[in-house]
Amino acid sequence: MNYLVAVLPNRIQAEAAYTALEKEGLPKDQINILGQGYKSADEFGFINPNEQARKGASRLVTWLVPFGFAAGYLFNLLTGIEIIPAIGAIGNHLIAGVLGAVSGGLGAYFVGGGVGLSVGSGDALPYRNRLNAGKYLIVIEGTEELTRQATRILRSFEPENIQGYAG
Repeated sequence: MNYLVAVLPNRIQAEAAYTALEKEGLPKDQINILGQGYKSADEFGFINPNEQARKGASRLVTWLVPFGFAAGYLFNLLTGIEIIPAIGAIGNHLIAGVLGAVSGGLGAYFVGGGVGLSVGSGDALPYRNRLNAGKYLIVIEGTEELTRQATRILRSFEPENIQGYAG
């Protein structure tokens, strides 16, 4: 499935473009308008960058927390550092392991969350930002021929941006 996304500055142009696409015989069920009064980014299925950040962080937590515990435990075992002298060697190893696990969790949160927020959403974040700024999107999904025909029609409306995606 191919997609074509055109960014239009206002509702009037978006509705005019939709009408022009309809008049050229494009199926209504393959044309979507996103913006105020129409579908939202979530209803259409644009990826939420915050959700991607959470997924990235939780994926890393499953690896980094146990690894951090093992690394902290082994580091303390090899160096013999006494964190709290009164609790003995095993207690110090366990405290070092817990500190390592906490460090792994923080690393997962900052690295996994930051990467998910910055790159996990692909082009969805710029489109969300445009919708939040009051712009409208026309999204056409269909064959390559259909998106090529829609591109030709939409160019006459001088969209701010027009981008095709092959699926």
